[in-house]
Amino acid sequence: MAEHDRAARFDAALADLPLVAILRGLKPGESEAVAQALYDAGFRLIEVPLNSPDPFDSIEAVRRLLPPDALVGAGTVTEVEKADRLGAMGADLVVMPHADTEVIRAAKRNGMICLPGVATPTEAFAALKAGADALKLFPAELIGPPVIKAMRAVLPRGTRLMPVGGITPDTMDPFLEAGVAGFGLGSALYTPGLRPDQVADRARRFVTAWRSRHPA
Repeated sequence: MAEHDRAARFDAALADLPLVAILRGLKPGESEAVAQALYDAGFRLIEVPLNSPDPFDSIEAVRRLLPPDALVGAGTVTEVEKADRLGAMGADLVVMPHADTEVIRAAKRNGMICLPGVATPTEAFAALKAGADALKLFPAELIGPPVIKAMRAVLPRGTRLMPVGGITPDTMDPFLEAGVAGFGLGSALYTPGLRPDQVADRARRFVTAWRSRHPA
């Protein structure tokens, strides 16, 4: 799939609902039902962290299941070889806990959208120079709105910042006021063992919270 097409799909997803579903602990046997529940709720950005059981099997199943407007990929990508494997299997997203520029370049070389994790302006500038499409602020519990405001003052205009860590439907507002573009959602959205209908209920709460702040 052409890189420019992925970029356009990523832009569209961010414009509509910039929430990344982080499915840590997802098992392949439940991946399709959980992914379908999220897609039906409005999610278009789905990541399966690589420290989940058989993550590549889940990513492949979800990518095969969902329409092209969904972007599906991996989180906790820490090695160039893993980025190359994701590219070969047709994944769309590489999400990282850190800002290793070699992994970022590998993701971009494979035509994927890359969201590296950053916690400082130094990391942020290096990640952008390597080709990052957006920046994951991680862990968000330590990078609060005042820090985000300070970082936005020096980062290039239009840099998309997405806090990850401890985000709930009730904790979005201070981050939004600081100018973030969206969020990555972990255990408040999905934990291992949840039924698809329970995931759908949590997803709808997040979607309602976002839509209430960004009416059409």
